[in-house]
Amino acid sequence: MSIYMLNVIAPAVAVVIALACFAVGIGGGIGLYKIIATKKLGKSKSNAVRIIEEAYAEAKTIKKEASLEAKEASHKYRDDVEAELKERRIEIQKSEERLTEREKFVENKELSLDRKSEQIEQDKKNIEETKNKLTKEIEQQEQIKLDMLAKLEKISGLSKQEAKDMLIGSMTEEAKKDAGLIIKKIEDEAKEEGDKRARNIVASAIQKCATDLSTEMTVSVVSLPTDEMKGRIIGREGRNIRAIESATGVELIVDDTPESITVSSFDPIRREIARLSLEKLIIDGRIHPTRIEEIVEKMTKEVDKTIKEAGERACEEVGIYNLHPELIKVLGRLKFRTSYGQNALKHSIETAILAGQLATELGADPSIAKRGGLLHDIGKALDHEIEGTHVQIGVDLATKYKENPEVIHCIEAHHFNVEFKSLEAILVQIADAISSSRPGARRESFEAYIKRLQQLEEISNSFNGVDKAYAVQAGREVRIIVKPEEMSDNDAMFLAKEIAKRIEDEMQYPGQIKVNVIRESRYSETAK
Repeated sequence: MSIYMLNVIAPAVAVVIALACFAVGIGGGIGLYKIIATKKLGKSKSNAVRIIEEAYAEAKTIKKEASLEAKEASHKYRDDVEAELKERRIEIQKSEERLTEREKFVENKELSLDRKSEQIEQDKKNIEETKNKLTKEIEQQEQIKLDMLAKLEKISGLSKQEAKDMLIGSMTEEAKKDAGLIIKKIEDEAKEEGDKRARNIVASAIQKCATDLSTEMTVSVVSLPTDEMKGRIIGREGRNIRAIESATGVELIVDDTPESITVSSFDPIRREIARLSLEKLIIDGRIHPTRIEEIVEKMTKEVDKTIKEAGERACEEVGIYNLHPELIKVLGRLKFRTSYGQNALKHSIETAILAGQLATELGADPSIAKRGGLLHDIGKALDHEIEGTHVQIGVDLATKYKENPEVIHCIEAHHFNVEFKSLEAILVQIADAISSSRPGARRESFEAYIKRLQQLEEISNSFNGVDKAYAVQAGREVRIIVKPEEMSDNDAMFLAKEIAKRIEDEMQYPGQIKVNVIRESRYSETAK
């Protein structure tokens, strides 16, 4: 064989051998796999049998436990049901017992109502019978009364109306006396209680009022260091005194009074400006017309400032903070105004405080009362400049500056010019009287004082039955002694009212006047 053939055949043989080896390998592998798979299958079957047996045993155990739990739950539920049924039976039994008792109660009630109905019917019959009897008796009484009246008219010779008139006439006088006694008793009791309450209220109000009791007088006399100063004030040919009078509007009276000059003017503001200007000029020493005009202008500004400050202090002291600025200025002018020696501004402050305290005690509006008390005499600040009474001037001034109508009424009514329409107005009038009449508040001239006392005694003595009359307590009380044989107790009571009424109509006086009528009977015998 040639080498070429060997080269061709050799690779083919090698491929065949290789394929044969591959086939043998595959066959051996398949056989080995089958052997291994058979062993594993046998082992899995045995495991599966074992798992199934274990599962069956566990299922039997669970079934047994479930059966026991079900039996226990069934027994418990049965016990609960039996207990509930037992409770319901007990409740039903109790309800039946209550219903039985209620039925018995209703039956007893029905029996009682039946008996009461029978009793009511019987009472109705008895009442009807009694009513019929009473009607017959009333008719008989009326007939007897008519018969008796006819007999009385026949015996007396008077008709029914004539006898009635005679009886009324005879009893009128006795009724008047009884009425007088009753009125006197009621008035005494009311007066006693009213005086007691009034004293307590007024005392409480005055106790809370911190106003100074001293009074002030406007000074109108200027003191001089020497009498030589009079000549300097008069000046050459009187030019200085004329300049002062022209600048201030006052009259300077230079007389023989040592070391003093009198300032005379109806206007207290002008008088005050002149007084301050003179004092300033005396201290300065330069007295000539030009200097006088400068000082007067300066003092006028100072007085205006003083007036405003006085008004503001008054409002602050009373507790009023919303007063119109122009009213404050006018109010401050009262600092230089006096009435019977009493400073008008201090009097207004005191009246406001008292009125406010009284309003608080009596449940009225203290703000209205205080405002009315502070402004009640504001017209006096301008009464020398404007015609009319200080009441009307004050009302016009308050109306102009839009004051509260209730405050205006307090101003208008404090001298009884109009009828009181509010409690606050009455309290302002009372506070004004208290401030004016308290001891030391005012002073009158001796002649006016004597004249008032004489007028009091004259009015009292002018009535019939009066024996003597005495004005006492500085004219604030009059004591009248009557003749007991000419006047009864009731007449004395009416006499006091009549005298008080006449004093109110004919006299002018501050505060109040008490009228006391005294009736005294004295009897004497001589033992022998």
